[in-house]
Amino acid sequence: MAFEAWFTLAIIALIIVALISNRIGMDVAMLGGLVVLMATGIVSVDRGIEGFASQAVLMIAGLYVIAAGMRETGAIEIAANRLLGRPRSANEAKIRLLGPVALLSGFMNNTPIVAMCIPLIRNWSRRLGISPSTLYMPLSFSAILGGRLTMIGTASNLVVIGLFTQYMTKDHPWLTDIGFSMPAEWVLFFGVGAIGLPCVVLGIIFIILTSRFLLPERMPVESSPLDARTYQVEMVVAADAPIKGSTIEQAGLRQLPGLFLSQIDRGGVIMPAVGPDEILEAGDRLGFVGVLDSVMDLRRIRGLEPATDQTGKLTGSTGSRTLAEVVVSANSPLVGHSVRSSRFRTRYNAVIIAVHRQGEKVEGKIGDIRLRIGDTLLLDTHVGFLEAHRDDPDFYLVSKVDESRPIRHDRAMLSMGILVLMVGLLIGGGSINIPPLLAVWICAILMVFSRCVTGTVARASINLQVLVSIGAAIGLGAALEESGAATDIVGWLIGNATDMQLHPTLMLLILFVIGNVLSQLVTPYAASVLMFPIVMQAAELLEVSPLAYVFTLMIAGCNFSTPIGYQTNLMVYGPGGYRFLDYARLGIPLTILVAVICVIVAPLVFPY
Repeated sequence: MAFEAWFTLAIIALIIVALISNRIGMDVAMLGGLVVLMATGIVSVDRGIEGFASQAVLMIAGLYVIAAGMRETGAIEIAANRLLGRPRSANEAKIRLLGPVALLSGFMNNTPIVAMCIPLIRNWSRRLGISPSTLYMPLSFSAILGGRLTMIGTASNLVVIGLFTQYMTKDHPWLTDIGFSMPAEWVLFFGVGAIGLPCVVLGIIFIILTSRFLLPERMPVESSPLDARTYQVEMVVAADAPIKGSTIEQAGLRQLPGLFLSQIDRGGVIMPAVGPDEILEAGDRLGFVGVLDSVMDLRRIRGLEPATDQTGKLTGSTGSRTLAEVVVSANSPLVGHSVRSSRFRTRYNAVIIAVHRQGEKVEGKIGDIRLRIGDTLLLDTHVGFLEAHRDDPDFYLVSKVDESRPIRHDRAMLSMGILVLMVGLLIGGGSINIPPLLAVWICAILMVFSRCVTGTVARASINLQVLVSIGAAIGLGAALEESGAATDIVGWLIGNATDMQLHPTLMLLILFVIGNVLSQLVTPYAASVLMFPIVMQAAELLEVSPLAYVFTLMIAGCNFSTPIGYQTNLMVYGPGGYRFLDYARLGIPLTILVAVICVIVAPLVFPY
């Protein structure tokens, strides 16, 4: 092995050590290693940076915009509630989520599926009072497994089938000697699924049963809100509310953490201690006591509006609306006045929607509350309020509430239509010369032009840390190829295996292990390109049908053991608050299970 190969392996080892130490961000560590390899000339600058312009990186950027459009219109919540319901525990959430995700991943790229589910899981975990880390990694793993159901499930599957089809167009006497001919198209399309389906079913069962023991509960940077200040807030059920006629339980009003429905005012009749089976009616005024995050969740429920007519009188565009918190000062003219008599909207172009009084329960309707020094007010206002009143002596403190833009419910169905269009183009766009990257960005631009999401929010939604990490990972894979390290390692292992005249099934296992390890180091499709000639050579040496080996190569691309092995693993790395070795705890046992299933099922379905 040449010096360049050893040096490349040493740099990658240092990157892994840095990631395991958890002291350096993944993007910084991987980009730093790539810069060193480019500076030393081991990988050319053109090859090193090509990952940042790759279809994978650009597609993920577009998917973040589409996911933002779905989130801003409330479409994610609508789809989740209808398709997946409201789970009551982490295990129930996994049961509802993992199967559909795996099935969809068999017929479309799993990256958009994971991108769409990340905000859904964030909401679920907050409602269930659990760490998102118990759901994000199972989400990624089920999507990876599902990609092994069909030929179009992953890019690496298409690469392998393309190489196999090209191989079969040439004359190979050994294939004639064993009586092997080109399989039917349906075999090529669904053949990997004959092995992949048992892997999906047993893999999901394994994840559900073991992830609670193998996955640590890590909170991401945005930690639990349960210790936050509690607000008194009043909401009214609109006449056209979808939750009208539903029970409190069905409407999801008992599943928000840190939130308590204290009473219902129905036509002037106060109903305290409301039960879960109480049916909501139009015009009901619901009194809640809850933490800020749950108050924000209330605003996301379609048809549930602040119990004041003042919000509709705010000046400025809806797109510039936001929530803000202010603390009433001793010099404020608001002190001693009720919310209704304070003329708050006229003074500040803002509306009080909730009140917090430290150490006291605030009684009565919002409009009747008399304001005191130190009261914290939650305001519905515009972004200009923050600059205009940051130094206002009327308030001790003025602060913006992040991610508090009003939901654009009127565009929810439009954003869903754009998502359906994207899925249709991803599945059938090839027939009209629309590649996946173009399909994603057509729909991302439609999200912005249709005002499902503003340009500012769309830009902010793109996670640069993930994109830089994926781009750098592709560059590191190119370094392994250019330095010869990948070819030397694989050639040495296969050479020793063939010299020992191994049984075809044992060779199958060795090919799986090598393919899996290699795909952790380079991209899965790069590993497929490197491994394919070796797989065919092994089948030729053993004089066996190559189908079991070819489809095993596709299954071997399941990367569970590291966050850098697959792009969906990288996408959930930050949101889940994971550490590098967390993937190995669940990923290595799952990889072993998939390997065992593969070497048992592949020879049965595709005999040697």
